[in-house]
Amino acid sequence: MEEDDEPVYVPLKERRAAKLQAYTSLAVAGRESLKRPRGLVAESDGASAAKQKRSLLDEKAEMLAKGNLVTLSKEEESKQEEVNILAALDTGFKPLMSVKEIATGVEYTESMKTRWRPPAHYRALSEAELQETRDKWHILVEGEDVPPPIKSFKDMRFPDPVLEALRAKGIRKPTPIQIQGIPAVLAGRDLIGIAFTGSGKTLVFTLPMVMIALEEEKRMPISRGEGPFGLILCPSRELARQTFELADHFCKHLAASGTASMRALCTIGGTPLSEQLETIRLGFHMCVATPGRLNDMLTKKRISLGLCKYMCLDEADRLIGDQAFEEEVRNAMTFFEGQRQTLLFSATMPAKIQAFARSALVRPVVVNVGRAGAANLDVIQEVEYVKQEAKIIYLLECLQKTAPPVLIFCETKTECDDIHEYLMLKGVAAVAIHGGKEQDEREYAIKMFKEGKKDVLIGTDVASKGLDFPEIQHVINFDMPKEIENYVHRIGRTGRCGKTGVATTFINKNCDETILLDLKHLLIEAKQRIPPVLATLEDPNEIATQGDDDGVKGCAFCGGLGHRVATCPKLEAHRMKQITGAGSRDELAGAASQKFGGAHTDW
Repeated sequence: MEEDDEPVYVPLKERRAAKLQAYTSLAVAGRESLKRPRGLVAESDGASAAKQKRSLLDEKAEMLAKGNLVTLSKEEESKQEEVNILAALDTGFKPLMSVKEIATGVEYTESMKTRWRPPAHYRALSEAELQETRDKWHILVEGEDVPPPIKSFKDMRFPDPVLEALRAKGIRKPTPIQIQGIPAVLAGRDLIGIAFTGSGKTLVFTLPMVMIALEEEKRMPISRGEGPFGLILCPSRELARQTFELADHFCKHLAASGTASMRALCTIGGTPLSEQLETIRLGFHMCVATPGRLNDMLTKKRISLGLCKYMCLDEADRLIGDQAFEEEVRNAMTFFEGQRQTLLFSATMPAKIQAFARSALVRPVVVNVGRAGAANLDVIQEVEYVKQEAKIIYLLECLQKTAPPVLIFCETKTECDDIHEYLMLKGVAAVAIHGGKEQDEREYAIKMFKEGKKDVLIGTDVASKGLDFPEIQHVINFDMPKEIENYVHRIGRTGRCGKTGVATTFINKNCDETILLDLKHLLIEAKQRIPPVLATLEDPNEIATQGDDDGVKGCAFCGGLGHRVATCPKLEAHRMKQITGAGSRDELAGAASQKFGGAHTDW
């Protein structure tokens, strides 16, 4: 390199002086621009300055003056806020579709085809005559081409062994939900079934599954390792076991009559796999499962859903509304190899959950007997204010109201064990059930209570969903649950099959005011006595007894009548789970265990 090309060295002192001079020049130029009169500001600068000085209030006033903005009343603003909240929940929420179906944009437009047809004299009835039957039984239906309601099992064209199995259970004629629900399912339609507790929903989805499996078996007998044709998902082990026993009951009668040899499988957590693997090796026609164990069996390729064309979600509002279950249900969807008939059933299914479900169902029929989330009118609800320290003593007095058997519900496992120990010391024949007990202990408690060998069953909400105890006369809520839908399920364990029952609930100052408002409005709706402590509660929204313009009573997210979706505590918990990213089953189970003492972790 030549000497002329070499850079000239500038001493550090001179470089600092040059920088200082440059900064000084910039500062002087800035001060000069600030000193310029307003009239000398450049046109573009003036426009931006004017824009910065105008506030949002100024812009709103200008829009009002021009008539470009319509003012809303407080009620209208509140409803608009609810619409925005609910719209935000729709984003990507399709739990009844697999990831593959969502990614590829698969959409089914036609319902599943079946060979079942209603009898000719039902097909000949006019729509007005069919509606008269629905009105008589207080059945509300939505959907296109709804199959006719059929008032007898014989007219539903069930074979004699099935009719004999129904008579063996003491079932002579269908209930309102069965009158409309069973024909719709037999016709191959996707269904959302909503009816109060104890109304016979389990038969609506179990009996058609048996008939579908029977038809497939007659067409081509199942081979070793094949199956199932139908799948029922339940949120708890006890409910799955109960549903399995009903399906197995029909299988035994069909086998005894020589009609067909069919097998049902119950795959739930806490039970040894060896019993289930033998049934799987032989081939099975129907499966009743909890989501966790089903996913385990599918992932390990012990079970295949290649032949499965029928799926039902019992207590569907929990299975698709709870993030832990939603993930497992979506995982199960990926193992289906084509279209399936999908059924959703629950006593409490808020409007928003129904909207979520409809997004993935094909031409669904909605069958509703009573308002979704309403309490069973055959239950006498008594609410009593009892101090926290006096509850366990007053419990003994409460047990004297009716003859056994009696169900007692509490929130935590620890409290459940404490009550059990206290009643045992007082000489009461009692058993307890909660998520912390081994499966054989839980099954023993249910068995002893159902057989009448124990007078009292103490449990957490694991015993509140769907379990059928026909002879229970009295349910005691030792704790008011944190969600009103759990209250509806709890008291629904009594007053079943048309019988009258009593439900006693303890409340005190520890209860949240929102849940107490929900309870108050539920009592008003069922025309029950309102205790003074609830009567004095003021409802800021005044929404209990008046219908809303949008057709939704109360909260569209959880179904509570005492609040709106904007103040829904369940929605807030749902948001927190999304924010923290606690979407996995294990994370949510841990969170629920810490918050509720394990009352809701039986997944």
